[in-house]
Amino acid sequence: MIGTSEVASRSMAVRTKSSGVQPAAQPVIKVFGAPPQKAKREPGFRPGLFYLAFAALFGTNVLTLVGFLMAPDIAALLNGQNDVVVSAYEDRIAQLRVEVDRLHSRQFAQAGDINLQLQELTQQQEVLLEQHQLVKQLAAKAAELGIETAATQPLEDDATPLAALAPVAATGDLAEVGASMTRMMDDSRMALAALSVSATESTDTILDVLGGLGIKPNMPDGLTDAVGGPYQPPVEGGDASGIVDDANDVYLALARFKAARGAIDLAPIHKPMDSLSRISSTFGNRKDPFTGGRAFHAGLDFPAPKGTTVLSAGYGKVTFVGEKSGYGNLVEVTHLTGLVTRYGHLSAFLVKQGQVVNTGTPIAKVGSTGRSTGPHLHFEVRRKDVAVDPGKYLAAGKRLARFLGA
Repeated sequence: MIGTSEVASRSMAVRTKSSGVQPAAQPVIKVFGAPPQKAKREPGFRPGLFYLAFAALFGTNVLTLVGFLMAPDIAALLNGQNDVVVSAYEDRIAQLRVEVDRLHSRQFAQAGDINLQLQELTQQQEVLLEQHQLVKQLAAKAAELGIETAATQPLEDDATPLAALAPVAATGDLAEVGASMTRMMDDSRMALAALSVSATESTDTILDVLGGLGIKPNMPDGLTDAVGGPYQPPVEGGDASGIVDDANDVYLALARFKAARGAIDLAPIHKPMDSLSRISSTFGNRKDPFTGGRAFHAGLDFPAPKGTTVLSAGYGKVTFVGEKSGYGNLVEVTHLTGLVTRYGHLSAFLVKQGQVVNTGTPIAKVGSTGRSTGPHLHFEVRRKDVAVDPGKYLAAGKRLARFLGA
């Protein structure tokens, strides 16, 4: 038996088919005793979310507009202050340019200072090298003359002083390089001062000893006054270098020492024989060996084997060779100092009259001629034909022997 609901459904389906309209969704048929089914929610747009997103976007735009309007520069532009803002930006750019130029100028200035310092150091190094060579030459000259000082020893190294400064210069520490060169310059000046003092003291010693004997050598004192040139007004920074004056002092001191040392060779103060081991008779009054009475002895007697070589006591010219009463065979040498030395009781002659002899030149042989009791050398020194004590001259020779390398 067909129920009412089924009849209604069939009649609706017939109407739909005849009209061409798709039937609507059939209602859910509930089966008695089955659990109820949840209706499925169809996907679609939610209006609440749309309004929320729109509100957020609007608020963001409002905040951006407020910030844009509140900016000082933009506000100034909107308020018609374009010129002020542009001027402000130009001022800022100008300040930045000034700062950049200042930095560049400072860098250029520093670079210029460094280059200038390097140039000055290079010039100082050249001067230092010249000074080093000058001091070495003066030290070598002084050593040849017999003058040596401890202050010149470090400067006699052949290594150039510039080599010691090259590693320091490579590091860029210009202050240290300058300090090193200053120290080396000071060392050079100290070495020159030491040479000058040593040469001057040696010269004074020689002159004092020779002066005590009445010998006055010709000294080059006039060199100290040998200056000149046209007068010109002084200029700033034009003072002469002190080391030049120091070097001139050394030159003069060495020249004076050389002259004084030459006077030692000229003076008859050297040993007339290689060995003077004993004096048998001194200068002055004595007991005469032949009469037994008091008599004056004009020289010194040095006993020696016959044939011993007799040497000239100084540079001079042989003015007598022959026999003289009381002396036997005699050689007489006149020296440039005006002194005359006599060598008596000789057994043989080794020089001729008129011959020039140097200090230490062999001139004769020891003998026992004339008024003599045995082989010996009678050595006599005369000044203006007056006999003087030869002992003083020989003593002076001993004091000055160190200046001759003896």
